Amino acid sequence: MKIKNSTFLFSIMALILIIILSIIITITIGPVKINPLDVWKIIINNTFNKEIFQIQWAKSIETIVWNLRLPRILMAFITGATLSFVGVLMQALTRNSLANPYILGISSGASAGAVASIILGIFGFLGYLGPSIGAFLGAILSSLIVFKIAHSGSGYSSSKLVLTGVAVSAMFSSLTTFMVYTAKDSSKLRSAMFWMVGSVGGAKWNNILLPFLLLIISATIMYIFNKELDGILIGEDTSKTLGINTELIRKIIIIISTLLTGFIVSLTGIIGFIGLIIPHISRQAVGSTHKKLIPFSILSGGLFLIWADTFARTAFSPEEIPIGVITSFLGVPFFLYLLRKNSYSFGGKK
Repeated sequence: MKIKNSTFLFSIMALILIIILSIIITITIGPVKINPLDVWKIIINNTFNKEIFQIQWAKSIETIVWNLRLPRILMAFITGATLSFVGVLMQALTRNSLANPYILGISSGASAGAVASIILGIFGFLGYLGPSIGAFLGAILSSLIVFKIAHSGSGYSSSKLVLTGVAVSAMFSSLTTFMVYTAKDSSKLRSAMFWMVGSVGGAKWNNILLPFLLLIISATIMYIFNKELDGILIGEDTSKTLGINTELIRKIIIIISTLLTGFIVSLTGIIGFIGLIIPHISRQAVGSTHKKLIPFSILSGGLFLIWADTFARTAFSPEEIPIGVITSFLGVPFFLYLLRKNSYSFGGKK
């Protein structure tokens, strides 16, 4: 599917506008109802750190908007955008339409690291950062194992990478299950469950800037290599004929994907399915060329998770549903509808 550049630019501008409006609207939704106009004023006052608008709202409203809901919604956007972006990269790397950000065993490695920190006390000397550090190191370790094995023996192939990722993921999942099964402290078990279902409820201002900058830098780098990504998706031999250094691009994709996914998982736990469905939905909208697919997937992934998280925290209030359940519940029917409705294209093939 090909769309005109002017239509694509209009789509991007429309998405940005919808995201801004969605952020304001979702801030007003919750147990405490808030006037949307007050939300604008509170954000502007705090952004510029001065009283541009006269304060006519309670202090508790400002706390809810600025310290609770806005950081959470921004973290939801960054998480959705990152997982969608990495999903695009993984599907290009493996040339597999079922690939997702966790295909290198990153999620299982991160879970094992976080659960080991929580239940066994590893990294306990790092305090509340222990599980996040454990998750990040677990994600890095699993990716290194997969990458090393996939390049050994007869050499690299996308099938070998996928199969190695599945095997390593199963190994870390077994390790996590063993630690959970043998744990005797129920309070630690509840904490460990966080990493297995995912949540952006713990978002704070001081852990938003770094993942946002990592996403911007990584997306910029891969956008520069958008033609190389198109070539890799067509095939190894064809891309070499076109003069593409496939080995270099592959290494860049794996490094960026591992760092981004590991960092996001260390902050939010495992939020599944979004990295699989959003790239496919985006291809339906703007086609398979990465010059358009990357920015569209990032914005649409962020938008999707903003609303998924809002539904998760409000639908059955005061109880909160695991956001991974919501991403699957909302995403799967829409994904299947698109597949049924239209002829689907992946890597230039229908």
